[in-house]
Amino acid sequence: MRVVVVGASGNVGTALLRRFADDPTVTSVVGVARRVPRRPPPAPYAVASWVACDVAAPSAVDVLVPAFAGADAVVHLAWAIQPSHDRRRLHDVNVSGTRHVLDAARRAGVPHVVVASSVGAYSPAPDDAPRAEGWATDGVRSSSYSVDKAAVERTLDEFEAAHPALAIARVRPALVFQRGAGHEISRYFLGPWAPKRAVAGHLAVLPWPAGLRLQAVHADDVAAAYREAIVRRVKGPFNVAAPDVLRGQDVADIVSRGRLREVGAREARGLLAAAWHARAVPVGPGWLDMALSAPLLDTSRAERELDWRPAWSALDTLRDMVAGIAAGSGTASPPLRSRRL
Repeated sequence: MRVVVVGASGNVGTALLRRFADDPTVTSVVGVARRVPRRPPPAPYAVASWVACDVAAPSAVDVLVPAFAGADAVVHLAWAIQPSHDRRRLHDVNVSGTRHVLDAARRAGVPHVVVASSVGAYSPAPDDAPRAEGWATDGVRSSSYSVDKAAVERTLDEFEAAHPALAIARVRPALVFQRGAGHEISRYFLGPWAPKRAVAGHLAVLPWPAGLRLQAVHADDVAAAYREAIVRRVKGPFNVAAPDVLRGQDVADIVSRGRLREVGAREARGLLAAAWHARAVPVGPGWLDMALSAPLLDTSRAERELDWRPAWSALDTLRDMVAGIAAGSGTASPPLRSRRL
């Protein structure tokens, strides 16, 4: 198979290239990224030939069509989280960029597109009952990330209706972590003043918003789901998450030797909003709103139709990511650069 990965230099893209490196089914890989790895790229980036493209640019479709030529599948992973104060830029990359990828796939005659959606696309859930893929994908209005993920879901709906010959799959993972993305995650979510080296068990106490619970999945397990979606040429949405649910004490046991202080959700939101507006932290209160209201994911469909089983628990995935943050871990990819580079 010939597979094109848009956003191949990022967190999930790196794990997917790692998965393809030992996969005899995938014989040709093209990586597309705004910032491509240095030449010649080391593993896992050496498995791909590279095309530089900003999917938000007006010329993106013209660049992507020849890159997509002859592909059996296109995987669309490109997404912007920063700069969080530039709402126009985020929309251009996330929503308009997705339309550009779909238009290019159609023009190039690609039969199958697999798109990165997210638990963030889902509407708020009133309880902790796991929700399957039929749960509404109208997002959380106060979260720009969630709003854009919901908009992409509508874009996919419209494209499927207008172009039924193109098979579209949607992967909706929980939080995706791996050690190699440690420094990227700390830049995107913690900011320059957070004590990165102290997070691995040395924080004095972990403040935790009341009611917050999280699901996570390792990037290698997400890559395995994408691989199965590609080779099986499936359509429709698939939830992907490790089975265990992380709560405050689970996180505190890793980052603060069990020392936890629960704070009210309203208080936590107010502090986060003030810090974000002051440019002291890189993400705004919409992320907390989304985390507090997002449903837990029922992954039965992925298990049944993709024969997918995660190798990593959410807790071990969190440990891997925290170790990466503390070490400033990265890769040879520009977005995943280490703290030392």
